[in-house]
Amino acid sequence: MVSVRVYGILVDADKRVLVSDEYIRGNYYTKFPGGGLDFGEGTRDCLQREFMEEMQLKIEAGNHIYTTDFFQMSAFNPAHQILSIYYFAKALEEIKVPLRDKPFAFDENQLAIYQQTQQIETFRFIPWEEFSEASVTLPIDKVAAKLIKSYELGVMSYEL
Repeated sequence: MVSVRVYGILVDADKRVLVSDEYIRGNYYTKFPGGGLDFGEGTRDCLQREFMEEMQLKIEAGNHIYTTDFFQMSAFNPAHQILSIYYFAKALEEIKVPLRDKPFAFDENQLAIYQQTQQIETFRFIPWEEFSEASVTLPIDKVAAKLIKSYELGVMSYEL
């Protein structure tokens, strides 16, 4: 079975890249915001839904960046293959969720939610100069991060 995932690369006006720090089933992951495609949903619609669910943030999906071009088995289900699609994302409003300064800086409310859901998620920006493929955990995200870093900062944007 193939699991299709859709992720957004949001770079703010200060040239920082948004990432999600997650604790899922006992493991820590830093990844791009996004998630699974629902049946009957388009990929851009999926990205907009995921940002709304995860961050209560209205975004617009920009140009396509990358789609997985190699086999990647799911870290959570070895019977699933992962296909990830990456788009630039543009925030259409101010970010309202708390942004953290450090990786995995979960608050007490999030820790309480973990007891019920077995996952926690928080967000932070990484300055462009510090961002690299080492900034993210998952293999496909590393490919996307390396590709993003290959863009000249002045050229890289939502409109690409």
